[in-house]
Amino acid sequence: MSFLEQTIFNHMETVRGITEKAIIRIPEEISDIIPEGFSNSIRWNFGHIAFVQEKLVFGISGEEMNVPMNYERLFGAGTKPADWTDTPPSFKEIASVLSEQKPRIKTFLHDRFHQKLPSPYTNRGGITFHTTGEAFLFGFYHEAMHMETIKRIYRSISSK
Repeated sequence: MSFLEQTIFNHMETVRGITEKAIIRIPEEISDIIPEGFSNSIRWNFGHIAFVQEKLVFGISGEEMNVPMNYERLFGAGTKPADWTDTPPSFKEIASVLSEQKPRIKTFLHDRFHQKLPSPYTNRGGITFHTTGEAFLFGFYHEAMHMETIKRIYRSISSK
């Protein structure tokens, strides 16, 4: 494994570690509250992080995604808890998915950062990815953005 690849995987561990600590610290009983000014809940944001990372690494590469079947319906882009008909997974279940992704990502992406995707993938924000590495690295930004949203929702709930 190259030094750069190891550095990127270490960064993944750091970013995901922040997410994993947060899902343990935040009380699950407040996870479905959607404060005024927000369209999604804390539970939705954690599930969305797990689903999108799975899609960015495995799904758009043409590989089998290893998240529960209902994650796309619950946590895909454009979804919201107000539309849920399924019972959402517990924090414990989402935490397990978040933790389990790390070793699978390392194994899959080893020496594949420059591998071309089967076809370029453009996300809802208009960003186009051509390689597995581009998509994976965008996941850090995406995860951090949703962690900030989780913090803002938590502060909003806690201040009341």
